[in-house]
Amino acid sequence: MELYKKVRLACAEGMSARAAAKHFNISRGTVEKMLAFSVPPGYRRDKPIRRPKLDGFTEFIDAWLEADKAVHRKQRHTAKRIWERLQAEHGFTGGYTIVKDYVRERERRTREMFVPLAHPPGHAQADFGEAVVVIAGVEQKAHFFVIDLPHSDAYFVRAYPAATAEAWIDGHVRAFAFFGGVPQSVLYDNDRCLVSKIQPDGTRIRATLFSGLQSHYLFRDRYGRPGKGNDKGAVEGMVGYARRNHMVPIPHFASWDAFNADLEGQCCARLTRILRGHKETIGERLQRDLAAMRPLPTAPFDACDQASGRVSSQSLVRYDTNDYSVPVAYGHQDVWIRGYVDEVVIGCRGEVIARHPRCYDREDMIFDPVHYLPLIERKINALDQAAPLAEWDLPEEFQTLRRLMEARMLKMGRREYVQVLRLLETFGMDDLHAAVKKALKLGAVGFDAVKHLVLCQVEKRPPRLDLDVYPYLPRANVETTRAASYMALMSEAAE
Repeated sequence: MELYKKVRLACAEGMSARAAAKHFNISRGTVEKMLAFSVPPGYRRDKPIRRPKLDGFTEFIDAWLEADKAVHRKQRHTAKRIWERLQAEHGFTGGYTIVKDYVRERERRTREMFVPLAHPPGHAQADFGEAVVVIAGVEQKAHFFVIDLPHSDAYFVRAYPAATAEAWIDGHVRAFAFFGGVPQSVLYDNDRCLVSKIQPDGTRIRATLFSGLQSHYLFRDRYGRPGKGNDKGAVEGMVGYARRNHMVPIPHFASWDAFNADLEGQCCARLTRILRGHKETIGERLQRDLAAMRPLPTAPFDACDQASGRVSSQSLVRYDTNDYSVPVAYGHQDVWIRGYVDEVVIGCRGEVIARHPRCYDREDMIFDPVHYLPLIERKINALDQAAPLAEWDLPEEFQTLRRLMEARMLKMGRREYVQVLRLLETFGMDDLHAAVKKALKLGAVGFDAVKHLVLCQVEKRPPRLDLDVYPYLPRANVETTRAASYMALMSEAAE
């Protein structure tokens, strides 16, 4: 630039172009260019690049790259592979560099362009992301739901064991409660949990559960083009932000509830931040979103999948490939099922008969041992082989009680032990455990004694198992058995 200035000044003061070229030791063509432009214009190509060795082969390259659009991206042609095929199949004698430059230039010409978007307040975008977490000491994949308000950049994150339809619905319910309002519309991709089918004309058939959510909260749904995540770029960016900022390093939590409580706390803390290009905090801009959003309905939507089933001969009900137990009294009856993200509720007519933690494995059996105790009491020989009791981790005192009962009453002792376990149908494990420990301490090994003790435990009153507290009752005098007494009975019977 310094030389540029000196040449222009010299010529402006009367020096000819020939003299300037000789004085500054440059060509006259360079002097003419310096006089034509006030600043260096840079290199300008006035003719397209010619590649005489490649010109006859570009149609093959174009055809291969067009065909690649229908192939998985990891099996598409690279420039090196194109060069090798041209040599092997078409006798190409040119170098690799001209092929690489042509492929790069072609990709630039065909690369998609985007329109800058404005985001009015009151609208949202939603999506799911994935990350590795450790819950209760087990490393597993977390599917985290993200809903973003692009106008204010406020967002909500919640993690689930699986991205099921119930997780989608539960995420919406909790996000709307977190924001304190319902967006006018939410933009999605075409997830099968939301859209059961896309018609040839582009209209979408919504999933039943998602339609119920829309009817309850009265918001509109919008969808991006299939396979085009950039149509909802705001939430795509927030999914990556949540993964980088909330899940690095790998989170370790005792439960999903603890993990989600931490995520919600971080979402609240972010509302105080001022992002680049803004003068207001996210929370202040959120107020404009809330002003354009609908108020929450009086009651939240029940985020569950509803199904029906029939109890099998083994007192099991199948839901989502897994079998859940119910009390044996409901065998072979029709039941209704509600699948939540964290539990499965089973009922018969208007009564809830079973609750189980939701299992996300496949073809598993989830038992509640108490459900089978009435049947085991009748079929006592199945006690040691009953699958529902196989992994039942009872306190050590229960095994001691069983051993003493069986030593005193043999088979009837086993039945009384099951009767003791059946007290769990009415009382909690802590109260029954305390009663069993007291029964062992008092030497009152029997169902009636344990039942009396657990009632006293619940009612907070002292037990009445010692005859010293009943002075009005006569004491029984039990003598030692003698053979002479037995012979006297025999002689009386003979007379």
